[in-house]
Parts: sequence; structure tokens; C-alpha cells
Amino acid sequence: MSKAIVSRRGLLSVGASALAAGLAPAIISPGRARAQQKTLKILQFKHFVPSFDEWFNGTFVKAWGEKNDTEVIVDYVGLADIGGRAKAEIEARRGHDLVIVLAPTAIFEDHVIDHREIYEESERKYGKAIDFAIRSTYNPKTNKYFAFFPAYQPNVISYRRDLWDTVQVWPDNWANVLGGGRQIRLLHDKPVGLSLAPEDNSNYTMRTIMYCFGASEQDADGNPALKSQAMLEAIKYVKALYDEAMSKDVLTWDAASNNRFMLNGEGSLTLDTVSIARASENMKLPLANDLQLAKVPAGPARRIGPAFSFFNYLIWTFAENIDGAKQFLVDYIGQSREAFLASRFQNTPAFPDTVPDLATVVADDAGVGPPGKYELLADVASWTTNVGDPGYTNAAIGEIFHAGLIPKMFARAATGQVEPEEALDQADKEARQIFQKWTERGTL
Repeated sequence: MSKAIVSRRGLLSVGASALAAGLAPAIISPGRARAQQKTLKILQFKHFVPSFDEWFNGTFVKAWGEKNDTEVIVDYVGLADIGGRAKAEIEARRGHDLVIVLAPTAIFEDHVIDHREIYEESERKYGKAIDFAIRSTYNPKTNKYFAFFPAYQPNVISYRRDLWDTVQVWPDNWANVLGGGRQIRLLHDKPVGLSLAPEDNSNYTMRTIMYCFGASEQDADGNPALKSQAMLEAIKYVKALYDEAMSKDVLTWDAASNNRFMLNGEGSLTLDTVSIARASENMKLPLANDLQLAKVPAGPARRIGPAFSFFNYLIWTFAENIDGAKQFLVDYIGQSREAFLASRFQNTPAFPDTVPDLATVVADDAGVGPPGKYELLADVASWTTNVGDPGYTNAAIGEIFHAGLIPKMFARAATGQVEPEEALDQADKEARQIFQKWTERGTL
């Protein structure tokens, strides 16, 4: 049996014309594969935790390819390039059998298979998927699963415990984030950093605040609902936070800026995954033990926020190995515990029964300081939801996300370009136009 082949080359974003011309990554093979051997092509992003890619390629993909007599080709791109690659493959009608996207994917519904069978088989083998995984990938209007959701990244506060101890305030709620953050900025010149730039971290962060304040882009039935008193209060809160406690650099941040902000010792608090704490441990930084984690802060309405990235896998209608892609995902769910450990708790399983001892695992992370830093992840699902809560992550929600409408609304008000009411009015008008477009297309 031929050995599975894994290509680890980082690919540049390839235009549709290049794909149509048949460009493909070179495969270095130790031997010629048998003529009848199948091929499975996967487009993957370079994981934030290198040990995950090592496990995915060196262990899971290799073993799966050998077991299924399949040559598995994994191509890596940077996170920012995934969306462009997906669109290029759609235009060219060729590309990979499996594509991972970490943002809402409902806008691709017309170009993917119904992933229902993968959910059904995974649930038969491994138990029910978490509710917000379904809401992230299912369209009740068309009765179609437009993606498959095996895992998500936890949404947590990363903060400097040494700084917050000096003011005897802790970021358990958004009022304390403002009050404590203001004091720490005045006393230690260490601001709060929550992205207000047109990038995905800001999309997740601003939605966390608005959901905690009881606001949303839509209601439970998928009707536009951006304009509300709760949303106005959330906008006013962010303006106060920006004026009194925030770094002004947040307007130009990229997806890694908040990590650098905390790891360089510049800030007191940000919202992200566990990647900041993990990086501080890997780098053996002096501040590693002072970097603490906390749940999403409670707001006036509740304590909840969207996951800080969703691992959505897509199978195109034009994929060459649809059956192999389906089987790969079902088998991948069976390795959720290994994926969780290899990712150092980044890939939180969407099928909870696959890691029944999760609470014990996160409590016993050896060598971490202070002890018990990751214990809060035992119930991370209780404060996590999908983009578009309380409804489904539909195409209108996806377009609003990708257009950066929510961060732009908050940024315009925070910087005083317009009054909060005007920022909300403009965003509501744009959101309603987007909802109307997708309604006319029959998707909503």
C-alpha cells in the first residue's frame, strides 16, 4: 500500500484563471501511487499552534490515507487567504475536496453539497453535536447543511492579573472592564485592547459586547433587528471604553495585533482565544504566570459571545472525491480528543461526548502557571454561541460579517465621526438592504 502524501507548502492565493488553467501543487512522492488509488485534496489554514499541524499531518492524515488507500494532499495557506482561495475555486469550478473556513459560510450554500449525512453519521457514532454548531451550518429555509462544524475556538478574556490586582477589580463583567481598565491605564499606562479594525477579531469582539448587552443583528426568526435600545447602549459603552481605557491603535489592528499587544507587555486586557496564554508559555515570557484567563464578561443582559472562530469544512458540489471527504470528516470527529490535545485546547470539540473527560483534562494541564489556568474551559460552551444569535448564521449574517458592518458601526461612533444614534441608523439601513437581497434570492 502506498503511503499517504502530505504537502506542507504554504500556497499563495491563486486566482481563478490560474486554477482554471490547471495549476496544482507539486507532490513529492516516495513512489508511484497505484493507478486505482484515490486522492483527497484538503485546503487547510496554518494553525496557531504548530503542534496541531504536526499531529494532523504526521499522525491523523497519514494513518487515514493508509487505511483508506488514499493519497491525501494537504495544502496550507495563511488564515487571511482562505476566503479568497474559496471564491477562486468556486469561480474555476475546481480545486480541493475539502476546504476549511473559519468565518460564516452560508454565502457559499449554492456551491456546496448538503452535509447532512456527515452530521447524521457523526451523531450516530459519537453523540449529538452542540446546538450552536447546527445553527452555524444549517439553513432552515432550504433545509440544507451548508458546512460541517467539528470544532471551535473558545472566546475568553486574557488579562494581566498583576495589574488588575493593583486596583482590586477583576474583569468578570463589562462594567468592571471599563472601570478597572480606566484605573490601570491611569496608574500603569497599560490600556485595554479590543479591536475596532476591519478584521475578524473585531467582528467577534464587538458581537460579544452587543450580545452581552442583549442586542443582535437579527431576531430568532431571522428578521433584521439591529436597531434597538440595547444596541445603542452597547455602542455608547464601546465609545466610553475607547475614550477612557483603550489603546487608540485598535483602529488599525490586524488579526495578530492583540496577541502582540499582550505578549509585548503593552496592555492589560484583550478578548481572544487561549492562544495568547499558550504563546507566552511557549516563549517562556516573564509575564506568562501573570497572564490569566477569564470567561466572557457578563453584560446587562447575559454572559455570551460567539466562538472566536468556527472550523467550518466545506465540500464543493464539484469536488472530485466527495465520498472520501465525507468519510474523512466522520473519522476526524472520532479523533476530537486527540485534536483537542494537539491544539493545546484551541480546537474545542463540537461533539462533546468525544471528550467526556474534558473538565479533568483542562484542570490537569501539567507545567502551567498558575495551576488551574485553563479550568474555566470546562464549561466554555455555556457562554459560547454562533454568529447571528439568537437566530441561525444565515447568508445575510454572513455578508454583514464579511463586510465588517458591525466593527465599522462601533468605530465610527467610538471615534466621534458620528453620534451613536447616527452610526446605528446607518448600519441598520445597510443591514436591512442585505437581508432584503437574500430574502429575494429565496435563501431567507
